[in-house]
Amino acid sequence: MVEKRLTDGRRIAQLLASEVTGHGGDLEPLSVTDADPDVEPTPDGAFAYGIERDGDRVASVFVQPDRIRVEFERTVDVAADAADGAGLRVRPKAVEPPRTLVFVEDGAQVKRLLSALRAVASA
Repeated sequence: MVEKRLTDGRRIAQLLASEVTGHGGDLEPLSVTDADPDVEPTPDGAFAYGIERDGDRVASVFVQPDRIRVEFERTVDVAADAADGAGLRVRPKAVEPPRTLVFVEDGAQVKRLLSALRAVASA
């Protein structure tokens, strides 16, 4: 059996956007905004879209060649705890106000990121 992993940053970002927009229930308060459908991955990460709750940006998604970086801007501690608990790589960003970076390195990890988005949506 051949295992295939989705490791293209642009496709991972597209998968996450479809998960956010396609789920109801606890992800209902979230929406994808300011999407750049023609975004090209860069080593530092190119802005792909924002994720908002009730018109307030809670996270931004950046596309790198082999992953995405989700930069949580609100409820950063909640996002960090949930993402870490889901087994994702999490790092604080020392800016003011502080942010939490979560790295999603393959398509299967998108499902794990949803727990952090659920926590942020309900916070």
